[in-house]
Amino acid sequence: MKILQLCKKFPYPLNDGESIAVSYLSKGLSELGHTVDLLSMNTTKHYTDTSSLNGEVSYFNSIETVDVDNRVTVMGAAKNLFTSKAYHISRFESKEYRLKLEKKLQTNTYDIIQLETPVLSLYLDTIKKYSNAKVVLRAHNIEHEIWDRVASNESSYFKKQYLQICSKRLRAFEYKHLADFDALAAITSRDLESFKRMGFNKDGFVLPVGLDTKKYQKMKPIKESLTMSFIGSLDWMPNIHGLMWFLDNVWPIIHEQNPKIVFHIAGKNPSDRIKNIKLKNVVIHGEVDDAISFINQHDVMIVPLFSGSGMRVKILEGMALGKVVITTTIGAEGIEAESGEEILLANDKHQFTECVGKYLSDNNEIKRISKKARTLVENRYDYLFNAKTLANQYKSLISIRKLATKNEANINHVR
Repeated sequence: MKILQLCKKFPYPLNDGESIAVSYLSKGLSELGHTVDLLSMNTTKHYTDTSSLNGEVSYFNSIETVDVDNRVTVMGAAKNLFTSKAYHISRFESKEYRLKLEKKLQTNTYDIIQLETPVLSLYLDTIKKYSNAKVVLRAHNIEHEIWDRVASNESSYFKKQYLQICSKRLRAFEYKHLADFDALAAITSRDLESFKRMGFNKDGFVLPVGLDTKKYQKMKPIKESLTMSFIGSLDWMPNIHGLMWFLDNVWPIIHEQNPKIVFHIAGKNPSDRIKNIKLKNVVIHGEVDDAISFINQHDVMIVPLFSGSGMRVKILEGMALGKVVITTTIGAEGIEAESGEEILLANDKHQFTECVGKYLSDNNEIKRISKKARTLVENRYDYLFNAKTLANQYKSLISIRKLATKNEANINHVR
């Protein structure tokens, strides 16, 4: 099969969930013998110097990028209020990207065009005009649901009102374009059911994130005292809200009970508020070169998420490295892990402190959780298994199209 993959950010380096989800799936499809071309935006917010890549993304048959300025500005957000578009969507409108896509479709014939995230529905009209390929949405999350949850957790009245407007417009955008896709690959079964309730009635299936677990080898932390870690994009509002809640409400209790524990925080684009955190035994690293190495250096991974959608890839990475992950029910959504078995769930400050206490008091129990976490990722979230699942779905889609074309030709011949 020949597949064109459209992305709103360049999927490398592998330091965030979206890049990992995109890249490992493309790698798997390539290893199965399918051709994958990439047309990606290279955004201001997540810019990658593609000239410095030396074979790291060789699983793509061809790579083309378009620079897109998608910076979030106060002026841009204010002006957007006087339009009917969602600011989260309009920042990805690009005439240059549309022209590059048009040229790509005029010079190539594809079996499948795969859109990574609903934002790229902006370009469905161009796809339909210049290609007969089956068009598939790979939905990493439900965009409007993220901002519904963020708005509900926002304490500022004006920010809450603005976020609610954004969420409403995002919802309208997602509803509008669902019928335009031939198939939908949801990242979790929960998301798939939500899309069905939104009106999607075509071929839908679940395709979780897959990892190459050979790249995730557990190493014992060198430090003698217990350390905890948080890693995630520090310019993403759900991460910021969750981290600040944890530092304000949970960390003081943990530190008082266990004065030797050190909490390490890593993530790109930290705000001045996060950079200037001055709490004893809290270390702010900013962006790290190697996320796997950072996770490996610490005993426990903390993921205090109270908003978001889809699947948290950093949790899968922590589990693949045999780390004990303590997260919320929302954080664990989409991951087939049971609390107390492969993961620890906590939804308030008391539950978080209890989970940390459990880790300190029962080393054998934690070793059991660590081993089961690794086994679950190996058995359920393998990138090549996912690629085979997707390839089979695509073959069925293409077969249906060929059969329909043949029947139409026979009818015309009879006429």
